[in-house]
Amino acid sequence: MDSMTLEQRARAEGSPVIDGETATFVWRGRKPVFVSGDFRDWSGEPVPLKEVAPGLWTHTLKLPRDTYVEYAFQDAKGRRVRDPLNERLVSNGFGDFNHFFHMPESRPTPLAQRQRGVPRGTVTRHMVETNELCVGRQRAVHLYEPPTSKPCPLVVVFDGPDFLRRAKLPTLVDNLIAQGRIRPVALAMVAHGGPARTVEYTCSEATLAFLLDKVLPLARRELRLVDEKREPGAHAVLGASFGGLIALYAGLRAPEVFGHVLSQSGAFSVWNRDFVVFDLARRAPSRPLEVWMDCGHFEALAECNQRILPVLRASGHRAEYREYHGGHNYTAWRDDVWRGLEWLFGPRERARGED
Repeated sequence: MDSMTLEQRARAEGSPVIDGETATFVWRGRKPVFVSGDFRDWSGEPVPLKEVAPGLWTHTLKLPRDTYVEYAFQDAKGRRVRDPLNERLVSNGFGDFNHFFHMPESRPTPLAQRQRGVPRGTVTRHMVETNELCVGRQRAVHLYEPPTSKPCPLVVVFDGPDFLRRAKLPTLVDNLIAQGRIRPVALAMVAHGGPARTVEYTCSEATLAFLLDKVLPLARRELRLVDEKREPGAHAVLGASFGGLIALYAGLRAPEVFGHVLSQSGAFSVWNRDFVVFDLARRAPSRPLEVWMDCGHFEALAECNQRILPVLRASGHRAEYREYHGGHNYTAWRDDVWRGLEWLFGPRERARGED
């Protein structure tokens, strides 16, 4: 591709310039920039763009056609630099923004957009006393009640404010219910402990006790829920990253309550050690779980997700795992979470319950 044509295309179409399975970053300047992103799981040294004409720098990636990528440019001193040829920005969750792009066969899920005529559930905010079970005296919990008068299962959501605002989870659920793709479910979206998030989410019995003793009683008072004593394992837990770890942990430790687990990019093995979920998954369960896991193809966490899947199945749990062409971010989780919700609460789930 001619360098002038490439720059013209970048200015007209935006950067990176996409052709089939290639994406070419373009930078105009006296000095080069370096790029890091999902395509390398944000690890290793940033990749330098190469000078292809005076003051014009490029780098080309080969990616599957259904890939979603977030990335950032840096200068030689490691400072973030905005890409002037890409106005697409998304929060990185750490007070800054990433640029992003979609390959030709990738697109955001329409389920995250409010659809005309779709009945809306109700979201309310509550403060729950922690009683030393987690950091702080109180913890925020957002409850979502679906547009139905019938009792329904509860999905407890870790990193609740992020799934509420960044993943648009109530809108997703509204649309899935309206389209008949899942049975109505309620949500309890629980905030994490800020700097204490890692401690709270790495297989903490205190966190599990907070869910069982504080969050569930709140949800029972405020929402119309099925009774898990009459329908053991009716409720679910959902989380991403360390949230995916604590979700599986909660299911394995309290299967009579949380019989459904939806774990996205579950961090089951970090710091060169496996968490206790591997040991719990090897035990014969008192009640088998329904476990949906997904993870980005570019993530290092894909390895431990692949490794725990046969362990769960060998113990008798019904487990499914999916990899998508993306990375470790809320856009990817938002665009894939509906698959797990359908698998756990869709028509096939209802058919299994009628057998």
